[in-house]
Amino acid sequence: MSTVPPAVPRASSAAAFTGPLVWRKVVDWLSADGVISADEAQRTIARCSQAESAQNPLVRLSNVAMARASDGRPLDIEALTEYVAQRAGLPYLRIDPLRVDVGRVADTMSATYAERHKVLPVQVTPTEVVVATAEPFVTDWVAEVERQSRRTVRRVVANPQDIHRFTAEFFALAKSVRSAQKAGGASAGSSFEQLVELGKTNKQLDANDQGVVKVVDWLWQYAFDQRASDIHLEPRREQGVIRFRIDGVLHPVYQMPMGVHNAIISRIKLLGRIDVVEKRRPQDGRIKTRNPRGEEVEMRLSTLPTAFGEKMVMRIFDPDNAVKDLDALGFSLHDAQRWESLVKRPHGIILVTGPTGSGKTTTLYSTLKRVATEEVNVSTVEDPIEMIEPSFNQTQVQPQLDFNFAEGLRALMRQDPDIIMVGEIRDLETAEMAIQAALTGHLVFSTLHTNDAPSAITRMMELGVPPYLINATLLGVLAQRLVRTFCKQCKQPDPSAQREALAEVVKPWKLNGAYQPYKAVGCVDCRMTGFQGRMGLYELLTVTEPLKDKINQAPSIEALRRQAVQDGMRPLRLAGALRVAEGVTSLEEVIAATPPLEA
Repeated sequence: MSTVPPAVPRASSAAAFTGPLVWRKVVDWLSADGVISADEAQRTIARCSQAESAQNPLVRLSNVAMARASDGRPLDIEALTEYVAQRAGLPYLRIDPLRVDVGRVADTMSATYAERHKVLPVQVTPTEVVVATAEPFVTDWVAEVERQSRRTVRRVVANPQDIHRFTAEFFALAKSVRSAQKAGGASAGSSFEQLVELGKTNKQLDANDQGVVKVVDWLWQYAFDQRASDIHLEPRREQGVIRFRIDGVLHPVYQMPMGVHNAIISRIKLLGRIDVVEKRRPQDGRIKTRNPRGEEVEMRLSTLPTAFGEKMVMRIFDPDNAVKDLDALGFSLHDAQRWESLVKRPHGIILVTGPTGSGKTTTLYSTLKRVATEEVNVSTVEDPIEMIEPSFNQTQVQPQLDFNFAEGLRALMRQDPDIIMVGEIRDLETAEMAIQAALTGHLVFSTLHTNDAPSAITRMMELGVPPYLINATLLGVLAQRLVRTFCKQCKQPDPSAQREALAEVVKPWKLNGAYQPYKAVGCVDCRMTGFQGRMGLYELLTVTEPLKDKINQAPSIEALRRQAVQDGMRPLRLAGALRVAEGVTSLEEVIAATPPLEA
């Protein structure tokens, strides 16, 4: 496990002390090493001596908030833990639950043993077990664990609060999985390449089994806590795999027996009102629950039959990310003002383009939320409805009933709408209905799948829409991408060579300035990735009279792009380069996410 640091030389100063940590001893060490002043040490001793406490010494001292002698900042629990680790000559570890194999950890020792000795296994290999401890000067448990596990113990020091929290969570999860597996035995499933073992029960797990219920509850709370946007439940030949998508990147979380995997999917299908018996065709559903803060969270469910069983993906729509203002979405001031003027127009078509997962839905919902006042009727036709929004009238298409986007639009036209949102323009019929709605005095929002904003115009022509109708109705096209943003805790200024490369990108656009790009470093807060969170990059094309002339001439995409730039459009890569100049993201992230820049 890459997050477990290598062993460090043992500090000679620690050799004189053995036994449980004592807060008074830690204060003496801090004072002797100059971490805190002598006056601060006396104040801390006076405050902590007023009453006895059963708290861990480091937790107790962190609550006092001792001031560092160097800069006056308070010593928090992590700083104190790291200091004690150095004093003991052991590596310091910030536990990342995504990198812990919970099943193997729970097999190393019992929960009772871990709680008694204030230790937690965090990595198990064929020859070694890495154990996090909150008591680095207590070693009487090491020989016993080595004998029981038949592995060498390597100790690391971790925050006592994390050890207490994850000990409870990891062992409870492992117990629930074992309970579920014991209740159901081996599951036959519907694997394309199933291994049949004689003499084993094929009893299916009950979706309402208490162990399965606890695992599902843990899965959701864990996903919310880790800021996951998607949960993947994937069947393999031997086991099921859980992965979370965080900031656009998938992270392995847990592996479980296939019987438990199938029971979890059945449980979620039950809660999402999906046919539990049907496993041969894809199905969709949704669940509403609450996150740890008590806010309602919607999850969209999608199942798919695969070679080894049923796969499920749950997309999480967190209320913090569902509706944002333009600044939070990532709009620059230049584009925010132009976008605001577009959405205030009384009628016409506004398109949002980009690949799947580029944030189109968030942009549309955030924009519609701003214009959905009590004086207007906002109606949508979606496939599927991504998020339930009380201020909209939302309708979902149902192809099995011949109710598609075009039929939904036709029905909406009789519902006295002011603003209409069509999930996607996929064919000429839908495009014609959207144009008809715009011509009759409605503001229409929709999406297309194109690489950039000018391509949306040629895409409409390819569908069969005449140029004169595009000129009459289209107001603008917003293309967008999502890029990861730097972790604020660890980003560092980039070398001058990177500044020169960035200057070359923006120079043709006459946007010269003082550039101070940063680079990703990696720390425990961002799981050593250097990035935390994502933001949008935007390319906004507005339909002007010169652009209409180009559209009438059956133009090339290059001619449209050049005219759009003259009208004020900043291409996606340029928008990204400006964010790099602000120190928000990296040039590599922008280049990977955006099409090439053509001046």
